[in-house]
Amino acid sequence: MLLSLGTILLCQLIGEALTHATGIPVPGPVFGLVLCVLLLLARDRLGGRVPLELRDGSFEKTGSVILANLSLLFIPAGVGVIQRLDILAGNALPIIAALSISTVLGLAVTAGVFTFVVRRLP
Repeated sequence: MLLSLGTILLCQLIGEALTHATGIPVPGPVFGLVLCVLLLLARDRLGGRVPLELRDGSFEKTGSVILANLSLLFIPAGVGVIQRLDILAGNALPIIAALSISTVLGLAVTAGVFTFVVRRLP
């Protein structure tokens, strides 16, 4: 499990380094996730040439444990929002407008795609 956790964290670290080195406006963890997927694909193709801990399912178990406790990672962000309620209140109208418009647009696009797909089905 320790090797799996180290591999996941290393992927994120490399993703952060790529973001800072290239200046591409993509979050580092996104690059890290792509790298992690590529490593999993390589692991499946290489078979027995990777460490047993990465082949026996512990990598997936480690990811499941992280996902099960993901809500704990949002606590610092929530505390930061609560500490800055004055800024939030000062920008309440633009925030509400952005949330409302993006929700309506998201629903409209989803409905449009669904309608398009349903019409193409036999």
